[in-house]
Amino acid sequence: MEIIKTVKLMQSTSKRLRSSDHKLALVPTMGFFHEGHLELMRVAKRHCNDLIVSIFVNPMQFGPSEDYEVYPRDIKGDLEKAHKVGADIIFMPPAEEIYPDGFQTKVLVKNITRHLCGISRPTHFVGVTTVVAKLFNITMPHLAVFGEKDYQQLQVIRRMVKDLNMDIEIMGVPTVREPDGLAMSSRNNYLSPKERKAALCLKRALDISNDMFNRGIRDAGTIKDTMESLILKQPYTKVEYISLCDPLTLEEVTVLGDTTLVALAVRIGKTRLIDNSLLQK
Repeated sequence: MEIIKTVKLMQSTSKRLRSSDHKLALVPTMGFFHEGHLELMRVAKRHCNDLIVSIFVNPMQFGPSEDYEVYPRDIKGDLEKAHKVGADIIFMPPAEEIYPDGFQTKVLVKNITRHLCGISRPTHFVGVTTVVAKLFNITMPHLAVFGEKDYQQLQVIRRMVKDLNMDIEIMGVPTVREPDGLAMSSRNNYLSPKERKAALCLKRALDISNDMFNRGIRDAGTIKDTMESLILKQPYTKVEYISLCDPLTLEEVTVLGDTTLVALAVRIGKTRLIDNSLLQK
């Protein structure tokens, strides 16, 4: 497994591999790997000759009061885990390689970023799209793999790739969960034991929305009220949003169609967690 830290070497390496007709796959990450990250790598590995995993905690996607400085990091553990699942290249640049002096360009995807997490994190997705566009240009993958837990992020990246005619296949991988149902996330590490128990209300709320949908309930307000009531019965919880929306545009719906995304963001103590599921016949 090769570790690359400079843009110049990463680009030259990708050019060399592509010239040999190697199919390249990229899994962009911010590190602190859990089983969800490793599953993305396994899926990508099955579809390529060379798997590139980037590790970069992107300062541009964190707001001024968010957790960039304390975001969990474990480079030694990450390298060991990536090696075990068969990563071929780790691209691990310092911030000054990605954002050198004088950097002033941003990539903005407009409408789809105004919903869900974009409401409370208005600068977040421009940071995501900018760094992902740069990673695509640097690593030159044929395929990039993202998790469906960050559903809005996945749709934003797909929109960017389509709008900018990027010749890259974007693949989504279903959310990986703990045995008790909690979606795997690096931020789960912030939870105390009592908060960790309370956090299970996110999955239970999604389950009850699915049950209501299967019983024929189509009024979005009724489903949201039921979900919110279930969540707020748990200690430490504060609902940021519960949304039932179109899975492509992320526009809110009042009456559910054949396929509707239910997405939520909940603070458990100081930790912000997200989750989602598709309601469909």
